Amino acid sequence: MDFFREQEIARRNSRLLTLLFIIAVLVLILLTNVVIAGAFFFQDSTSAGTTQSLGGLLQGIDWQVFWTVGGGIALVIITVVLFNWLRFSQGGKTVAEALGGRAAVTATNDPFERRAQNIVQEIALAANMPVPPLYILDDERGVNAFAAGVRPADAVIGVTRGAMVQLTRDELQGVIAHEFSHILNGDMRLSIRLAAMLRGITFIGDIGSALLRGAAFSGHRNRGKSDNAAAGLAIGLSLFVIGLIGGLMAGLIKSAISKQKEYLADASAVQFTRNPDGIGDALKVIGGYTPGTLVHTARAEELSHLFFGQVKHRLWSLFATHPPLAKRIQRVDPAWDGQFIKRSTHHRHLEPNLAEEMGLNQAARAMAAAGIAAGIDYEPLLRASANHSATTWGEPLITRPPELGATVIDDANEPLGAMSLLLALLWHPQQDSKQMQCVCEANIRGLEGMVAQRGRELSGLAPELRLPLIELCLPALKTLSVEQYTAFKGLLLSFIRADEQIDLFEWCLFQLVRHYLDPEFMQVKPAKPLYKNLSIVPAELSIALGTLAYLGQHDTEDAFRKGSQVIGLALALPPSEQCDIQAFSRAIDRLANCYPLPKVTLLKAMAEIARHDGEICPRELTLLKAIAAVIDCPLPNRVLADITA
Repeated sequence: MDFFREQEIARRNSRLLTLLFIIAVLVLILLTNVVIAGAFFFQDSTSAGTTQSLGGLLQGIDWQVFWTVGGGIALVIITVVLFNWLRFSQGGKTVAEALGGRAAVTATNDPFERRAQNIVQEIALAANMPVPPLYILDDERGVNAFAAGVRPADAVIGVTRGAMVQLTRDELQGVIAHEFSHILNGDMRLSIRLAAMLRGITFIGDIGSALLRGAAFSGHRNRGKSDNAAAGLAIGLSLFVIGLIGGLMAGLIKSAISKQKEYLADASAVQFTRNPDGIGDALKVIGGYTPGTLVHTARAEELSHLFFGQVKHRLWSLFATHPPLAKRIQRVDPAWDGQFIKRSTHHRHLEPNLAEEMGLNQAARAMAAAGIAAGIDYEPLLRASANHSATTWGEPLITRPPELGATVIDDANEPLGAMSLLLALLWHPQQDSKQMQCVCEANIRGLEGMVAQRGRELSGLAPELRLPLIELCLPALKTLSVEQYTAFKGLLLSFIRADEQIDLFEWCLFQLVRHYLDPEFMQVKPAKPLYKNLSIVPAELSIALGTLAYLGQHDTEDAFRKGSQVIGLALALPPSEQCDIQAFSRAIDRLANCYPLPKVTLLKAMAEIARHDGEICPRELTLLKAIAAVIDCPLPNRVLADITA
């Protein structure tokens, strides 16, 4: 599958369907205006004892009133849409809580919950992105999941209790990988936008319902003076019907958008896990499981397009938000015999081993997942983690004693430990006194000793594990207060500047922290799409490509030329002194204002430069992922390799 071709087709169709959605809203506004104007017109006619034709209606309409009412209705709809957009734009956490989800407990004794958390962690590492928070819908027996958020930085993964209990580890991994693909494909922003617009349309029906109730109550109390009540009933009923029509129109458009995204997400899940049976068997289980994918929480219908599977039964497939189950299975398993996997409603599938999920084997899986990100074959490692003690699994992946793995994973899951690990990755023996002075001045209790210890331990950490470790640490830092995060961010900058210079790894680490954590604690203004073509920013493009070309151990000029060929521009390699960290940072900040497709082209070109010598080394991969984060175009490592092959 050509990932980017499919993604671009999906984006184009989504834009078209969004335009149709807007047109539908305008049509509904027009109908609402006509109904309201007509109701008042016929009320006046009835009072005067005359009968008017439709032509008379059109001639008698007070257009000033018409446009005033129309403007009012439009303003109400726009207000509702903006309100819901702002509410949902606060991050996936807001959406998950609106659906009745609760944040997963890190130190839980529930083996199913622990397994789900480990899988989220593993897939995040495989995708080279920070681990998103996990939310659980405890009261839902249906097998379902969702991803929510506007950007990868504020994304969350939600899973129903039914999915955790009914699915095997491989099946649940396939479902969660499917949801990760929505994050990486950029589907979430469109999904939230559609949810907000849909709420604006259905709000017309809500107004109609309120008017119907009010008019009925008024008519009951004033039986002899029912003219106003009758008019209210007529207007209310008309608005209610228009709201229903609007809901149907919106449902059709939402259905078309969602179906296309689901096929792409299923295919991407196979790419993530390298196991078509995972997502395929999960879909087969859904077909043989009585509750299926049904979700009963109050807001499920409104946000149905966010879920892995259909949340409500549909009489007509035309209104379904997801493709037919059989078609999804056949796409990932062409040899499927048509038989579903039967699971009893009351059956708890083989319960995960809590000790295995929470103990040393958890660390084995986490570090094995890190191996996925580094292109290491992880399957032998997982088999080893299930059959051997902790003294055997760590050797291929880390250069320190194996017991370090479990300790590091534990530290990464709590705030103080995560802070110490990030600082330890920046620790320089030559600058030890200056850096530790910065830590001392920050006055964060317990941090100084941990940084000193971890700095020495991580000095020999394999380069390919540095980026996964950073991404493991970021979720724990989201639990800090605003004051604590501000203090840590200041400490991080001071720590970096202790030697009075900033190298590329330091830049990468700080950018990843800033990009993924700032939105959690402050209002962040996202980059605006300004440049539709990379030819508009040739100077910044040359510096970005040149910096990566100088970083590699290859023919710099030839690597730069091949990267330029990917973009289709005749660029000149700038002198190395012009590619310093300050110029590079300014260039990336400006390139972040490109439209999505030029960003993809930029990453393709940089990947081509990085693998010019036959492989993408850990330093290059870290830089690529930091750039992808800064420009809001995150990509899994395997995709970066595939597009340049």
